[in-house]
Amino acid sequence: MKIENQISNAVLAAVKELYGQEVPENMVQLQKTRSNFEGNLTLVVFPFLKISKKKPEDTAQELGEYLQANCKAIAKFNVVKGFLNLSIAPAAWVELLNEINANPKFGEKPVTENSPLVMIEYSSPNTNKPLHLGHVRNNLLGWSLAQIMEANGNKVVKTNIVNDRGIHICKSMLAWLKWGNNITPEKAGKKGDHLIGDFYVAFDKHYREEVKELVAQYTAEGMGEEEAKKKAEQEAPLIKEAHDMLVKWENNDPEIRQLWAKMNSWVYAGFDETYKALGVSFDKIYYESNTYLEGKKKVEEGLEKGLFYRRDDNSVWADLTKDGLDEKLLLRSDGTSVYMTQDIGTADMRFSDFPIDKMIYVVGNEQNYHFQVLSILLDRLGFKWGKDLVHFSYGMVELPNGKMKSREGTVVDADDLIAEMVKDARETSDELGKFKDMTEEEKNEIARIVGMGALKYFILKVDARKNMLFNPEESIDFNGNTGPFIQYTYARIRSIMRNAKEQNINIPASLSDNAPLNEKEIELIQKMNDFSAAVAEAGTNYSPSGIANYCYELTKDFNQFYHDYSILKADTEEERVTRLVIAENVAKIIKNGMELLGIQVPERM
Repeated sequence: MKIENQISNAVLAAVKELYGQEVPENMVQLQKTRSNFEGNLTLVVFPFLKISKKKPEDTAQELGEYLQANCKAIAKFNVVKGFLNLSIAPAAWVELLNEINANPKFGEKPVTENSPLVMIEYSSPNTNKPLHLGHVRNNLLGWSLAQIMEANGNKVVKTNIVNDRGIHICKSMLAWLKWGNNITPEKAGKKGDHLIGDFYVAFDKHYREEVKELVAQYTAEGMGEEEAKKKAEQEAPLIKEAHDMLVKWENNDPEIRQLWAKMNSWVYAGFDETYKALGVSFDKIYYESNTYLEGKKKVEEGLEKGLFYRRDDNSVWADLTKDGLDEKLLLRSDGTSVYMTQDIGTADMRFSDFPIDKMIYVVGNEQNYHFQVLSILLDRLGFKWGKDLVHFSYGMVELPNGKMKSREGTVVDADDLIAEMVKDARETSDELGKFKDMTEEEKNEIARIVGMGALKYFILKVDARKNMLFNPEESIDFNGNTGPFIQYTYARIRSIMRNAKEQNINIPASLSDNAPLNEKEIELIQKMNDFSAAVAEAGTNYSPSGIANYCYELTKDFNQFYHDYSILKADTEEERVTRLVIAENVAKIIKNGMELLGIQVPERM
């Protein structure tokens, strides 16, 4: 049993024995003892004063005496006002280390047949352009959140909704027909998503030229500049053609649908390459070209049940004024759907496919209002998880000005970013001499692991709700709160373990109760034990940054210990074996913690 649980049970027994009253478990507040006081754990005594009817110091003294006499985990205690500082017996720390050592997934809860099912939606790309830096943050947060929820004992379904329909898709298609000369990704030697993105940019360029000419024409005819611009944007031949194409798509025109399917397939192949490089995947992908029809059906059903209303122009609306919001458009007057309708349709399809207990949407904070509305609408329509849906809202991510601009110079391309990170990791590792005695293949693989680890860790260590500045140079640093610092520490421990094996040092499955422990070793065991709380808290707060910062703190503590004490050259055999068991478990928890962030750790560096 964990030390905290032993003490908590003993405190409950003490209160009953000393004061004749049973109290709930949540009344027992244990926290780490502050560094300037003696002890390992501190019991907050104030909640028990009403029961004891005594001063804080006297109550703490009585509880301390009882615990020392009746709980083998307690070696001694001291009282500071209303706080009872408890020093844990060395044997209890050894027992805890043995527990950690015996469990390959220490700190994580198993997934069972009866575990709740959590669905997490992330990525949500448009099929008219490649993934960019914002998508990188989204995908990394979504993937990490999925691992964290699973580590908290949930079944998890990772899902993606692809925006594969609408006017923006038609713009790329029309540009390809006009200026593509039947080019394909193979002929162009380019990823499909980049090729289609180029045509989307080409459409915009030609469209702007048309608008500029029309504005000049209309203003020459005496029209005001603002009015001329508005009219030009609607009357430009290209946008009219794109709208005509959208109508044909909606009416299932075979030629348009065939072109749409072909170009989308190029984009999906490109997306898959990027997802693979990021180390993310999905259990189920939904497409808005399917879900929008389902959404329209659900809105019509809601209309029949009196949940929504139709205006004179035939548009359908939801009145949310009683919920402190406004009125929300669900179907336009021409019967076409809006994003909200599509999200309702997607929810309906997902609910049919899976017995969802909790739904988490990983979407930027500019959509906060959208998800407020969606939650109310899904609840009205009878989805059991509608009211409690979670919008995992995150902030913008930017690069320092002038760094790694994309081809268009506006957004940072995900593929460019990944390639640059791996290249920087290779160069930095070479400069620092991290690649001694390695083959070219090994160097490339470690550069990939370190580059991607640097990118992921730098993004995930920041509270997701905050806007952030991603600095590639700062991220690839083998010192400080970075991915490479943690990865290098892991590789260093693995090197120690290999050396121990070469020296035929036998590491037992468990240590004896009287195994020697110094203060720093006890601190490391206590820090490893905190992994359970870090995993639970990250699951409750939907916070990958909590895991990232835990991994850094554990790594930092181990490095301080390694600086102060020799492992393989310890003074006694017992000390050496104890330190090897501690080191091995620090490495295990670092590896498991980094896996929750989607980050690999190399066996050597």
